Amino acid sequence: MSNLDSIFEVVDHSDLQRAERAAQLYELGFTWADLENEEYWLDGIVTMPSEIYKELEEASSKLWAVLDKAVRYIHRKQDLYDLIGIPPVLWEMLDEGELPPEGLISRYARFDFAVANDGTIKLLELNADTPTGYVEASIATPWICREAGISSSNDQMKEHLAAAWAVEQPDTAACVAYGSHQEDSGTIDALVRHSGLNIRCVDCLDLWVDEGVVKDSEDRVIERMFALYPKEWMAVDEGGDALAYAVETGRLQLFNTPYSILLQSKGLLAVVWGMYELGLLFDEKEREAIASYVLPTYNKPIFSGSFVSKSMFGREGGSVRLFDSNGALEIQDEDGYDSSELFPSVYQKRAEMGRIQTSNGEFHLLIGMFVINGKPCGLLGRAGGLITGNASQFIALGVR
Repeated sequence: MSNLDSIFEVVDHSDLQRAERAAQLYELGFTWADLENEEYWLDGIVTMPSEIYKELEEASSKLWAVLDKAVRYIHRKQDLYDLIGIPPVLWEMLDEGELPPEGLISRYARFDFAVANDGTIKLLELNADTPTGYVEASIATPWICREAGISSSNDQMKEHLAAAWAVEQPDTAACVAYGSHQEDSGTIDALVRHSGLNIRCVDCLDLWVDEGVVKDSEDRVIERMFALYPKEWMAVDEGGDALAYAVETGRLQLFNTPYSILLQSKGLLAVVWGMYELGLLFDEKEREAIASYVLPTYNKPIFSGSFVSKSMFGREGGSVRLFDSNGALEIQDEDGYDSSELFPSVYQKRAEMGRIQTSNGEFHLLIGMFVINGKPCGLLGRAGGLITGNASQFIALGVR
């Protein structure tokens, strides 16, 4: 199946035995091909030309360096922490420590790009704290592509993850509702398996803090933990202060590091764009990357054309609102949690997303690029509406 006048081509697999294929993926660790009797996995492959993939990879490397530089500028400037929405409970934690080495503020992150049908690439956001989609990208996508004889760029994800965790050495991996939340549980199970380390998986809700020492439900002391737990929630969750204290006092090492929240904030893109407009901080090559791939982003809705508003810590489409060329609200996310009630918003120029035609209908395509241990290394395809939220579906991405 092809899309006219598009860099994308769709290989349709709807004629294959979905149940049998889903069962094989289940055995590999992708256990949520169907969620609540709805198809989450679209059985097909979207392919892009190798030159577009190479540009995505290069853009990711350049933007990773740009954002790393911006974080180093922001570090220990509490007025800028406030500007990008960092909760004050985290300020002391961020100020007292030293930033990780260049390019390694987060060792497990994912860019989200809008790639138009003509190949124009624009960065929408970076999830540098708690990205999901790892199983879909590292396990399902290579398997689906191999079955079809299509090249996958994702084969090295496991090796990069193992190299990252060999340095961080977590003793525990955690998520909320471990054992019952399929996606998050499956994600940390896969990360632990690919790390090759002896790591215990636990439910965040079973953890407690005893005078700065974090313990699990069996009173086992946790010293080094990877957690699919957004760090900004320490500002609002019961026990968040105690967890922050455990990190501040060095009794708990968190991965990704606390500094990943500086990369995570969508307000960082407003800082980058502001510095670009003022001609500050960035050199000529960095400015070229910003001009090519970063969308104009501000702390206020000053656009004369169409734009997007979203919480600085919105996730899975929650809080996203799209405004038309007249500044009128066109559509807003109705499914995700609207965290703009808790954190400030940013305003970003709208970007054109690719559109694909599948046997399930027409979708907008969001392209994720994982950055693991500082290396862009894996594509994640999600098909949905104008806002890619909880209702979006996974589709494999390949390179031709």
